Amino acid sequence: MAAVIAIIAGISALVVMFAQSGAGASVRVTVDGALYGEYSLSKEQSIFIESASGYNRLLIKNGSAYMAEADCPDKYCMDYKPVSRGGETIICLPHRLVVEVTGTRDAHQPDVVVP
Repeated sequence: MAAVIAIIAGISALVVMFAQSGAGASVRVTVDGALYGEYSLSKEQSIFIESASGYNRLLIKNGSAYMAEADCPDKYCMDYKPVSRGGETIICLPHRLVVEVTGTRDAHQPDVVVP
């Protein structure tokens, strides 16, 4: 009985993980916890983000977003791979900047897939 419960729990966890990581529709940019803007992943664009801490340039191209430029000392935010799936983030700690992928591109995509 315990094995069956463990298998069901494992399958449920996988379903939730895959459902939450679907292709995103937009990115939400926050600076110091405040919303800076939301931008569609379907429109290629360059977003210049300036704050009292410094600047970053977020590039959206081919349905993905990545940090193309930053003036922070470590530039770790530029090392992140491009993000495009729901819940993925890019974080620049020195600038207190968070880029998070939100939503889904396909409104007809099911919320949960049951095997």
